[in-house]
Amino acid sequence: MSLTFPNRSRSYDESGRRIRFVGYDGMFQISFSVAADAMSKMRPETAADEAGYLAAFDTASSAIYDVARTAYDRTRKSIYVLTAADFR
Repeated sequence: MSLTFPNRSRSYDESGRRIRFVGYDGMFQISFSVAADAMSKMRPETAADEAGYLAAFDTASSAIYDVARTAYDRTRKSIYVLTAADFR
């Protein structure tokens, strides 16, 4: 199966400064995080707070899911942290 994102929920991890979300490969749940600096790189106007990062995630979710799929297709791990370097 391929990686899907049927659950559109996401949350902000303030201590890790990242947005968390999950994807599914069949019955397997894959955990993802996007570093806040990646959100700021994708959307420079992003406010540097929880609301700003979540809004930026929502706006860029299609691109984020594409990067997450690419990362998963390469290594098939169960946990990923996507950084600014992943978003070229």
